[in-house]
Amino acid sequence: MSVNVIAVDGPAASGKSTLARNLADRLGILYVNTGSLYRAVALKALRLGIKTKDTAALSAMLQQTSLRYAKDADGKLDIELDGTFPGQALRSAEVAKGASDVATVPEVRAWTLEIQRDTAKENTIVMEGRDIGTVVFPDAKYKFFLSASPLARAKRRLAQEGETLNGATLESVAAEIAARDKQDSERAVAPLKQAEDAIAVDNSDWTIEQTLDYICDQIKTIDANA
Repeated sequence: MSVNVIAVDGPAASGKSTLARNLADRLGILYVNTGSLYRAVALKALRLGIKTKDTAALSAMLQQTSLRYAKDADGKLDIELDGTFPGQALRSAEVAKGASDVATVPEVRAWTLEIQRDTAKENTIVMEGRDIGTVVFPDAKYKFFLSASPLARAKRRLAQEGETLNGATLESVAAEIAARDKQDSERAVAPLKQAEDAIAVDNSDWTIEQTLDYICDQIKTIDANA
């Protein structure tokens, strides 16, 4: 039986977070950014001086960690780490790199899986990430795989405050994105890939509004054919 989750997958800087957030606002439902889970794990590890690829240390840390999606003061779902909302602390380039590392650790992915699924038990949500339609919710009613050209993605990442190191160039950011794609696609657990039944959306030359309109039209078509 399909679940009423709108799954939006795609590689880094494909625009999926912006798209998913705006889609949730338009539909009047909740938005969940799964990347914030891995950023929160990385943030805590960095604060404790734990290497973000140290499986044993990460596993021990998780046993002493409380992590969940909770409604913030605005009524939106946000990640809560050990009773507080880390907010902007998740947005640094160092934490982004750490998140990429911890996301390759099978124990971390297994630990976060139920957090993601539990969120959908009580809410109709738009959830974005890299394995939502393939692993987290393979039975999602709506699945989209968002992509864009390497150049478009590098430009978007450069425009995101705090997401790149000082002195970053278009070329260096493009190289970082390519390395992230390779790591995400080749990891042993839940690799980045398009679900067979997902609708592919290349938004290289589209505005966010055009992408949003297209996906809303596709959702209407799915509902009409249900």
